[in-house]
Amino acid sequence: MEKFDYQNHTIIQGDSLDILSYEISDHSVDLIFVDPPYNIGKNFNGHKDKWVTEDDYLNWCYKWIDLCIDKLKSNGSMYIMTSTQFMPYFDLFIRKRMTILSRLVWYYDSSGVQAKNYYGSMYEPILFCVKNPNDYTFNAQDILVEAKTGSKRKLIDYRKNPPQVYNSEKVPGNVWEFARVRYRMDEYENHPTQKPIALLERIIKASSNIGDTVLDPFSGTFTTSFVAKQLDRKSIGIELQEDYVKIGLRRLQLTDEYRGEKLQKEIRTFETKKTQIKNLQLFNLFGKQSDKTLIH
Repeated sequence: MEKFDYQNHTIIQGDSLDILSYEISDHSVDLIFVDPPYNIGKNFNGHKDKWVTEDDYLNWCYKWIDLCIDKLKSNGSMYIMTSTQFMPYFDLFIRKRMTILSRLVWYYDSSGVQAKNYYGSMYEPILFCVKNPNDYTFNAQDILVEAKTGSKRKLIDYRKNPPQVYNSEKVPGNVWEFARVRYRMDEYENHPTQKPIALLERIIKASSNIGDTVLDPFSGTFTTSFVAKQLDRKSIGIELQEDYVKIGLRRLQLTDEYRGEKLQKEIRTFETKKTQIKNLQLFNLFGKQSDKTLIH
C-alpha cells in the first residue's frame, strides 16, 4: 500500500477491501461513487475483469458494498454502478441495507455495432442510495436542466391561477444522457471504462456540499477525485494499478514526479501527427528565411 496526501485530497494505491477495512474510518465519508469492475472481461492494462464464477464476483462485491456503507456518515449517500446483468443482484442486496431513492440510467449513443443477434446495450445502470431517507443531501437547484415544455414550447399550465407558462427548468429525471469518453476528447485518459466529467459533476453537485468528503474505491482515471477538487470537496481515491495511480497523481496535481518519472499526459496519435505537421511548417518557414539570409 502507498498513500499520497495533498491539500485535502488522498490517493491510496492498494486493494480496496484492505484499504476500506483498515485505512478509512467508519462514518467519515459524505458521498461514495462506486464504479467497480463489471465482470465482463474488460482488459485493464493486462488485468482481465473476469471472475471464475458469477458467485465469486458477487461475493466479492457484497464485501466492499458492506464496507462502503460502514464508511458513510448517517446522512451519507452512495451512487453505485455495475453491468446490466449484475445490477438486479446489487439492488436486492443493497435494499436490505440502505434506501434506494432512484434507479438511474446513464444512456449514451454509439456509432459502432453493439450486437447483431440481440439488442445491444446502450446504457449503464446506477443506484442512488441513502442511509437515512429523512436526512440526506440533495442540492436540486445545483443540477437543474432545461424543461422543454416551458423553455421552448411555451405551453400554458391552466391548472394554475392565473394560468402561466410551465417552468423552464427542472430536476433531471432518472435517464441521463452523457456522451461516453472518446479517444479524441480533451478529458480522455488511457483507460477502458473512463466515466465522463459531466456525469460526476451532476452526482457530486447534487449529493455533497463544499468541504464534504467524496470517496471512490475503484478510481481508475480518478475523475471522481478530479471533479471533487474542482467543486471544492475533499476526496479519497483508491486504485490498485500503478499506471492509473499515476494518472490520478497528475490530474489532481499531487506531484510532478513518481519514482523519478515525470508525470505527463500520454500523447495521442493524432496529436503526434499535428505536432509533426506544425514542426514541418515551421521548418519550411524558417528554413526559407535562412536561405534568403545566406543569399544576401
